[in-house]
Amino acid sequence: MAEEEQRAPAAVVFDTLGIAYEQAFATSGPHLASLSWLVDHLMPGSRVLDVGSGTGRPTAEALARAGHRVLGVDVSPVMVELAARQVPDAEFKVADIREVDLEEGSFEAVCVYFSLLQMSRDEQRDVLSALARALRPGGLAVLATVPVDVADAEVEFMGQPVRVSSFSPDDFAQLATDAGFSVLSEAHATFVPAHADAGPEPHLFLYCRRTAH
Repeated sequence: MAEEEQRAPAAVVFDTLGIAYEQAFATSGPHLASLSWLVDHLMPGSRVLDVGSGTGRPTAEALARAGHRVLGVDVSPVMVELAARQVPDAEFKVADIREVDLEEGSFEAVCVYFSLLQMSRDEQRDVLSALARALRPGGLAVLATVPVDVADAEVEFMGQPVRVSSFSPDDFAQLATDAGFSVLSEAHATFVPAHADAGPEPHLFLYCRRTAH
């Protein structure tokens, strides 16, 4: 079996997209605003987990520049190589977040920008619960998704065939609450990626805090 067939589909997709993904999405105003919120609310030197860290831009770069200790996790070796080169002040590793053993209370913040979409709904529930536990009580999180009510749907993303699952806005907020997050606020936007094979997307950003218990 070829190496590509053994690896997670998300890794194959994002290995192929590489820097084109950054060029298409890095200018998102709501994404940048959520990073400013984190920088404004985190204590200096906070430990931050970036799930699906991509090329490191804009997320890891903004947080590392602000003096935070960033660990980026991504299934794509190509993305991790790009991120390590572009954001040398952060740490990156090739891993599937579904398989990473996260120590409870080990991070002050977690970022999840659209990295759940190629997981099943049950996997998304499990991952969010694990991420909530990995935050210290009161820790912050930004959870971003494309809020559409689909399960295991075949779509084309930037010219690549992918299988995605997601939730309606209300259901995604409830998913976060059930996982152990308190949703402080929401931001909704329609974003058009800068790519010939991409169309308008609804985006949902949840600004969250881990519940004390």
